[in-house]
Amino acid sequence: MSIKENIEKIREIIYRSAEKVGRNPDEIIILAASKTQSVERIKEAYNAGIRYFGENRVQEGIKKIQQLSDIKDIHWHLIGGLQTNKAKYAVKYFELIHSLDRASLAEELNKRAKKENKVQDVLIEVNIGEEESKYGVKPDNLNKLFEYSLGKENIRVLGLMCIPPYFENKEKSRPYFARLREMKEKLEKDFGLNLPHLSMGMSHDFDIAVEEGATIVRIGTAIFGERK
Repeated sequence: MSIKENIEKIREIIYRSAEKVGRNPDEIIILAASKTQSVERIKEAYNAGIRYFGENRVQEGIKKIQQLSDIKDIHWHLIGGLQTNKAKYAVKYFELIHSLDRASLAEELNKRAKKENKVQDVLIEVNIGEEESKYGVKPDNLNKLFEYSLGKENIRVLGLMCIPPYFENKEKSRPYFARLREMKEKLEKDFGLNLPHLSMGMSHDFDIAVEEGATIVRIGTAIFGERK
């Protein structure tokens, strides 16, 4: 199937999943995870209606952003783990960073955003399965990091992100997505504010994530096919 056909199929699945739980499918952003994809293939996805692209690595992302700088309505997100020493580049080039997971990174992003004279939008990544191999703040430390980040003038937390453990049976992802939504709702209640985004769900389980409240689904393989 072509990239265009893949995207049409994904839209249908999102529509059905949203309808099932009484959500508006138009509120859900399809973020094409474009790691290792060529500029040509990104353009194909763009021509099929995708406007949001997520890169895992800062330097690889910057090259693509520069090559596609003539297209003004592309939104670039950083979805991979972020080293503190790359924060200045991330702030300069990416609209939303999905991977804030520690106070030192919040500090650095705030400092770099101030220098760029911008407020950097971020999501806090939660290590929802508490896996050693994954990035993210541990659930028990979320409140502390959230409160710390709120005190920074040049970063704005818009919600939470997670990558749950992988299961062949995607239904097993559901409790993790539900838990992230509950954590977001608790933060909203405790701090008296609105967090518009939950970034959760990938090619394998995005329909379940939509049913549990995802506003951004990060989809690579189901759009572009298996990475070669």
